[in-house]
Amino acid sequence: MTSRTGKTRNARKTRQHNKGKDRKKEQQNKGTTPRFPVHID
Repeated sequence: MTSRTGKTRNARKTRQHNKGKDRKKEQQNKGTTPRFPVHID
């Protein structure tokens, strides 16, 4: 049986990992850098 401390640590790690999942997926799809012209001239 796992200790309560171990369960808590694991749960915290999982929650931290899952935070911002929607934002991360959205940024992955559209890219994080703004679009800008490569050659302005």
